[in-house]
Amino acid sequence: QIDILEDPVIKNVIVLQTVLQEVRNRSAPVYKRIRDVIQNPEKHFYSFSNEHHRETYVEQEQGETSNDRNDRAIRVAVKWYNEHLKKIEDEEKIQVIFLTNDKTNKEKALEEGITAYTCEEYIKSLIANPDLVDRLACVSDEGKEIESGKIIFPEHIPLSKLQQGIKSGIYLQGTYRASRENYLEATVWVHGDAEENKEIIIQGLKHLNRAVHEDIVAVELLAKDEWVAPSSVVLQDDGQNEDDIENEEEKENVLKTSVDKDMLRPTGKIVGIIKRNWRPFCGMLSKSQIKEARRHLFTPADRRIPRIRIETRQADALEGQRIIVAIDGWPRNSRYPNGHFVKSLGSAGDKETETEVLLLEHDVPHQPFSKAVLSFLPKMPWRITEQDMKYREDLRHLCVCSVDPPGCTDIDDALHCREVENGNVEVGVHIADVSHFIRPGNALDEESVKRGTTVYLCEKRIDMVPELLSSNLCSLRSNVDRLAFSCIWEMNHKAEILKTRFTKSIINSKASLTYAEAQMRIDSATMNDDITTSLRGLNKLAKILKKKRIDNGALTLSSPEVRFHMDSETHDPIDLQTKELKETNSMVEEFMLLANVSVAQKIYDEFPEFALLRKHPAPPPSNYDILVKAAKSKASFYHANENLEIKTDSAKALAESLDKAESPTFPYLNTLLRILTTRCMMQAVYFCSGMDNDFHHYGLASPIYTHFTSPIRRYADIIVHRLLAVAIGADSTYPELTDKHKLADMCKNLNYRHKMAQYAQRASVAFHTQLFFKSKGVVNEDAYILFVRKNAIVVLIPKYGLEGTVFFEEKGKPTPRLDYNNEVPSLTVEDTTLCIFDKVKVNIMLDASNIQHQKIRMVLVEPKV
Repeated sequence: QIDILEDPVIKNVIVLQTVLQEVRNRSAPVYKRIRDVIQNPEKHFYSFSNEHHRETYVEQEQGETSNDRNDRAIRVAVKWYNEHLKKIEDEEKIQVIFLTNDKTNKEKALEEGITAYTCEEYIKSLIANPDLVDRLACVSDEGKEIESGKIIFPEHIPLSKLQQGIKSGIYLQGTYRASRENYLEATVWVHGDAEENKEIIIQGLKHLNRAVHEDIVAVELLAKDEWVAPSSVVLQDDGQNEDDIENEEEKENVLKTSVDKDMLRPTGKIVGIIKRNWRPFCGMLSKSQIKEARRHLFTPADRRIPRIRIETRQADALEGQRIIVAIDGWPRNSRYPNGHFVKSLGSAGDKETETEVLLLEHDVPHQPFSKAVLSFLPKMPWRITEQDMKYREDLRHLCVCSVDPPGCTDIDDALHCREVENGNVEVGVHIADVSHFIRPGNALDEESVKRGTTVYLCEKRIDMVPELLSSNLCSLRSNVDRLAFSCIWEMNHKAEILKTRFTKSIINSKASLTYAEAQMRIDSATMNDDITTSLRGLNKLAKILKKKRIDNGALTLSSPEVRFHMDSETHDPIDLQTKELKETNSMVEEFMLLANVSVAQKIYDEFPEFALLRKHPAPPPSNYDILVKAAKSKASFYHANENLEIKTDSAKALAESLDKAESPTFPYLNTLLRILTTRCMMQAVYFCSGMDNDFHHYGLASPIYTHFTSPIRRYADIIVHRLLAVAIGADSTYPELTDKHKLADMCKNLNYRHKMAQYAQRASVAFHTQLFFKSKGVVNEDAYILFVRKNAIVVLIPKYGLEGTVFFEEKGKPTPRLDYNNEVPSLTVEDTTLCIFDKVKVNIMLDASNIQHQKIRMVLVEPKV
């Protein structure tokens, strides 16, 4: 009932230590939430150490279960409070109420003369706050049974039996992944190192047996003759009423239509749940058609989550709102799980609300920093002390400058370049010394590692560290003294590194420029000041470094990144522009890459077992099939020369064949091939050097790599700074820093946070794109086909960097004759053949028919089908 306890109405509560310990054992997230409530001074919640208080401690008696002993301890504490509070000489006697949902404990309490209620009884008695009732969690599966009560699902096997079964190999344990496309299908990723049966398909309601996306489940494999193939049908659950089980069975038969024998995959059924991973879900109420009804279905925004039955009296007010609902349980005779209303976020389609939904659904921590976290920030006014200078070099005399996108306030990095006496060049990369301010293990550090990364949405930035650091003390702004961590090389004019050194430093940046300003200085005929000379030196070296990298086999892939111009009044997007990259973008990037490689090598030499590194695995060859086919089909189409052959045996071969793949009659082809290549890639990940032996970074063609240059916005860089500081004797170590298992766990969390940040950023662009087209009506644009599917094509619109799907089967319209050819790949619709990379024209408009999932709709205009 944590949602009830968090409600502002509920105050003056004593939580016993006995209860807190039990909560801690059962659920870490709920434990954290109750601790936060206790910490909040406005709530007047207190924890009482009843187990360490002479008058409330009880010994376990002979024949008494520990559960009964704990129940007794709770009753003893309630009684003690009653006596204790009688001593107060006051007109108003304080009444102690005991809340419990444990039937026997409540009965015993009443027998012993204690005032006791179940949570539900108590909340329903608070008539001034009727809305609280909606937030009650359904406690037991009994009583909530649907009247018809037909058993739909098989029973779940109890945990102890499941664990035996997993040990003896009867069952497999894994993570349940629901499908977005098809609600009657899911896969289970089996834990452990088994090579075979890594992924098991589950099909049909009964086999899915009430598992929810991300649960840890136990699976029993079916006999080989019951194996199925992954279905290629799209099935959304749009059933409104409960009793539609017959209809479900028809749908399940659709799945079993004829399949290739080769396509069959290991198939299983869910026999039990090992751990529920339910979180609060965002979505919308699908109001019941029945007048005055209290029971309604809630449709989550995430299509992988089933609908949830909730009871609410405020359905009319909640219609059209985005709300949060928590699942309480899923009885065997209910088509959907039961849950309760938690809170409303605001109107659907509203920008603030949708941003909140987007952050919640991608699990991005975004609540304001707590007092505890802020207490570890330096006190203002801040200045550099003697103590700070102890292990630092004073580099304030150097002509350092920073180059960033316009409007950037979190400046992580700055550069300098100067000739030295012997005719060589000294180049320095100076990175904000964030680890000076964030000390290991304090609340600020814990919060930063939990966030893992700063998340950039279209018009909002969710900082990893509080603003005082991110935009001020750690931001290398111009004309102020700042603490930095510097990587300094001596190079010759061929950009060969002769010496590398690392030092903590103090710098004073002479200019914070935008990419465009820096470019103007480099190109200017008249400017010859120190900053400009420094920039020209950097630019010259960067070009050589880049050439070397590319000769080495590094990939330059393009992705059509989109930026919005916002209306300054309404903050609505006005027009989209595809980001153009200047030479100076590339200049900064080269030195960042170089610093990251230099630091990676240093921390790995020093700490071979626990360096935090970043790797980019080479994709399995089959990932490239689509790319090779696409290039082939275009080559035959243009009767082109052999240049359109894409070689994929190494990154270098791939990079070179991409450079050659030009077509004079189709200039955009090269960009399309690069975009497609990006889609074939694997994710780059953080890892701990002592737990892995493949370090190679495929995309950068570097044998070792890490992240050092952005500690304001990535937590990985902070750990790398700490390792480097220990390596050069500028800071002391601490136990977690040299524990490879802890580091490996941290990498797992960082990889998860980075992936989620990426998805949240994409979702934000998608939402702003929808806002943009909402005001535009129908827009007609050129597009290129990126992928061909069985019943649709995926197109890219270069002008907006926008991707969308054109469907050829629509509800309520006759389906055209479709012929899909996997080899080309191409799709023939009636008599028109559409091939990958063909140029087409589409109409773009916003389809708002489903308010929860508004989407951009694309219709093919040319060629006419």
